[in-house]
Amino acid sequence: MNFLFPTFLIGLIAISIPIIIHLFNFRRYKKVYFTNVRFLKELKQESDHKSKLKELLILICRILAITFLVFAFAQPYIPGKKSHNKGNKAVSIYIDNSFSMESINSKGTLLENAKQYANDIILSLSNDDKIQLITNDFEGKHQRFLSKEEFIEQLQNIKISSATKPLSAVIKRQSDFLQNSSLKQKRIFILSDFQKKQAVFSKENQDTSMQVSLIPITANEMNNVYIDSVWFESPVQQSGTQQTLHVLIVNNSAKDIENGNIKLHINDAQVSLASYNISAGNKKEVNLSFTIKNNGINNGELIIEDYPITYDDHFYFSFNAQSIIHTLVVNGKDSQTTQNFRALMQQDSLFKYYENSENAIDYSLFKSCNLIILNELSTFSSGLISEIQKFVTTGGSLIIFPAQKINLEEFQLALKSLQLPKLAPLDTNRVKTQSINFEQGLFEGVFDKIDVNMDLPRINAHYTFLNHTKNTTQNLMMLQNGDPLLLYQTLGSGKLYLFAIPSNTESSNFIKHALFVPSILKMAIMSLKPTPIYYITATNTNIELNYENKNPEQPLHIVSNDKKIDIIPEHRVSNNATILYTQNQINQAGFYTISQHTNSIKNIAFNFNRIESDMQFETNEQLQKQIDELGLNTFQIISPGEKSLTKVLQEINDDTKLWKLCLILTLVFLLAEILIIRLFKN
Repeated sequence: MNFLFPTFLIGLIAISIPIIIHLFNFRRYKKVYFTNVRFLKELKQESDHKSKLKELLILICRILAITFLVFAFAQPYIPGKKSHNKGNKAVSIYIDNSFSMESINSKGTLLENAKQYANDIILSLSNDDKIQLITNDFEGKHQRFLSKEEFIEQLQNIKISSATKPLSAVIKRQSDFLQNSSLKQKRIFILSDFQKKQAVFSKENQDTSMQVSLIPITANEMNNVYIDSVWFESPVQQSGTQQTLHVLIVNNSAKDIENGNIKLHINDAQVSLASYNISAGNKKEVNLSFTIKNNGINNGELIIEDYPITYDDHFYFSFNAQSIIHTLVVNGKDSQTTQNFRALMQQDSLFKYYENSENAIDYSLFKSCNLIILNELSTFSSGLISEIQKFVTTGGSLIIFPAQKINLEEFQLALKSLQLPKLAPLDTNRVKTQSINFEQGLFEGVFDKIDVNMDLPRINAHYTFLNHTKNTTQNLMMLQNGDPLLLYQTLGSGKLYLFAIPSNTESSNFIKHALFVPSILKMAIMSLKPTPIYYITATNTNIELNYENKNPEQPLHIVSNDKKIDIIPEHRVSNNATILYTQNQINQAGFYTISQHTNSIKNIAFNFNRIESDMQFETNEQLQKQIDELGLNTFQIISPGEKSLTKVLQEINDDTKLWKLCLILTLVFLLAEILIIRLFKN
């Protein structure tokens, strides 16, 4: 048997008090002799024997009562099988403070339940134990040991956070921290509602030097309807155009939703309203149409009404209605189709149009362009080959129309650098276009309906591709003789389109065909790098800016619209773009502005992670199954709802505690003393 607080044993000195009282309580009698007192002597001797026995029993009861009272304060315990290591403990306690912990049960919110259990654990520890407190925020203050007083102070300051962490990552962080302690006994406690998407463990969490206790905290049954994600149907948004916004709504409840309403606000004005019906446990895609009225940045907000969980009823997004496709057309010296490309793009507000001849190429334009069209170049210099390879691999789109008279050797080198198949000499046999590949996506939305007898371009002369395999390239248009008319391939993060025909009217009627305009426009639109219309809070988000930082001494800021959040993100320059890293610093949903000094660069939107919106939780049986399958022998599940809190703490400490028995025995011996005094007659 050991004592948790052995210093209280000094109270055993109090045992001397009843002993002293007993010793000095003997009465001295003076003998008085009477005649014929033989019967009185016998009676007196019998009474003395009874009195001494009574006093001895009272003394024993008092000594035992004091002894067990002192023991109760010293808290004796019998060490369990898992408590073979002696000495103080290093303890790490994780409190789940994610949004789902706002749910309630009969004892209040789950977060308050977790705080109370953590407080009970702390009270069961000795003053010399080292304690770590950790939450989903993974803050710097969590990376140190605390005293009991410091722990309780920090415990009261824990609030609900938008941060979410899988439990495998939490336990790994706790284990890594406890490994730095020299104490042999190490314990980990997990206080959580064990949401299914987060309650995932790993074999790497098994550490024989640490005992992991899982303490589930369950809520009343919760229903939740939330906006999961949002996206535009069109990749380009321009002022004055009709747009369709797709919204995915999830019904994570046991009842059907009928006639639910969703509102769309653009720049604080309601522009659309839709209703939806979703059966229990399902999801529904809702479409909202609206007209963009403002140029530049537009802020959008979607709103539904659902109780009691409301944090996921608002969804924020931001988009630029002034997208511009920077396009450079490099014309060969003999090209006769320059005017066709100029007429298509020069007067369109969607394009910023540049034009060069093959004899005077401005390579400085390459880094600012989304699309480059090489229109019937007769020669390819090594410098041009190097620049177009760099342009494509860093994300640009390239369209190539070969010239009818070409330096084939130079052209083959250019194709090789772009990992495109070689060309055979020009084939002058007439052939018709047979088919279009509608599955790839280039021609998606171009036709209202597909007619098998549609008029397709006629080809008078074309190049044949050598060593062409479908594993590396895709055929977007095919000729009747089986040769490809248009090839598509990716290289790095860029796109390549290679035509088998020159653009002139002698080789084909493609330049004047109805298919020419939508083909080139769709290639141009697909050259735009997709820009996220929203980001997720409490993550290390990467934000790419097409922005040249001309004042590096002035830091970039991300500022919320209400000015309550202002961070200076880490930034790097890569491939002519500035990339910002938020490093988990943004934890509130809403609209933000990226700025430098007084210059506003971009508006962005952040939303809370929808992982916490899925109100499905692991049962004790499911947790145990996962533990068994992974072989996590050091894990144990403790259910406060099934046992008294005292029993829970006994399991946590793995010891048999005797302080309550000591209190009971103290009362028993006090009661015995009273009974002896009243019932034991001299």
